[in-house]
Amino acid sequence: MTQALLDKIVLDDAMIEAVALPGSLVQGLNSDVSMRQLSKGPHRPLKLELDRAFVLAGLSSASPVALFDERTPVPLLYRVPADIYVKGGNCDMMSLDETAAVRSWGGRSLAIPFADGHSTTSLVRRVRGDGA
Repeated sequence: MTQALLDKIVLDDAMIEAVALPGSLVQGLNSDVSMRQLSKGPHRPLKLELDRAFVLAGLSSASPVALFDERTPVPLLYRVPADIYVKGGNCDMMSLDETAAVRSWGGRSLAIPFADGHSTTSLVRRVRGDGA
């Protein structure tokens, strides 16, 4: 399973590497409610959850798509236990509740760093002229 906000649709490094992993890929997608809980800003999400979900579902490598309303995908992980949980970004996977959940049934977690300048936050800053 991979999980993302996916405020914009890009084929990022995390998705490319997650697709290459063995097994089926389930894309956990933060709902609009979930994104607002994460305080990403007053104008986020840029695209509504159904728009993001339909685009993701159209990618054969990312079927099925599972929306979740919580701040983290932990409840979703317990409903759809992943052997491998992939998260994009430069985060400390050991500090995440997701990692504890996946490890409780013998799974593992991987962090795949974002390519520079590919985050939605950096895109919004560039569009607004706030710098990179």
